Amino acid sequence: MIKKMRIEAGLTQNELARMIGVSQAHIAKIENEKVDPRLSTINKILQVLLESGGKRCSEIMTRNVISAKPGDTVEKVSRLMNKYAISQIPIIDGKRVVGTVTEESIIRNLSPTIAEEKVEEIMEPPLPTVPENTSINVVRPLLESHPGVLVTRKGEVVGIITRSDLLRVISNIM
Repeated sequence: MIKKMRIEAGLTQNELARMIGVSQAHIAKIENEKVDPRLSTINKILQVLLESGGKRCSEIMTRNVISAKPGDTVEKVSRLMNKYAISQIPIIDGKRVVGTVTEESIIRNLSPTIAEEKVEEIMEPPLPTVPENTSINVVRPLLESHPGVLVTRKGEVVGIITRSDLLRVISNIM
C-alpha cells in the first residue's frame, strides 16, 4: 500500500526517506514488509504521501449539488434529504449561499408546524467554501467542525465535499 501511494505521489524511496527523516533502505524494507515500522513512522509516511498526492477538491467533490431556496418549506427540504440520502442542504438565494439546513437543525426546531415553516427560519450559517483547485488537506480540518464544504468556481457552487467523500478517498487509497 505504501509503495503504491508513494508512486502515485511521484516520489522516489530516497525522497520519501529524506522527507520523514529515515534512510532509503528503511523505506525499502517497509515497502517489502521486511520490517514492522513504528506507528510514528507510518504516521509521518502517510502524512507526507497524502500531502504529496495533491488531490484537489475538484477530484473528490460531489457535483450537481442539491440545494434549496430560503422560501422553501422544511417539508420540501426534508423530502430532498430523504430522497438523496443527504444530511445537509445549502440554501442558495440567486447565486449566493445564505445558509445551510441540516438534519440537526430540523430536529432542533421540531414543532407541530415545522413542515410548513420556511427553511430561512431554521437554517444555520452557510457551509465554508473553497475554490475547486484547493487541496483536500485544507478541507480535512474544516470537516472536523462542519458537515460539509462547498466547492466553487468563479464564485458559483459547483460541488460539495462531505465527510463521506473523504472516507471514500481514504478507502480507495487503502
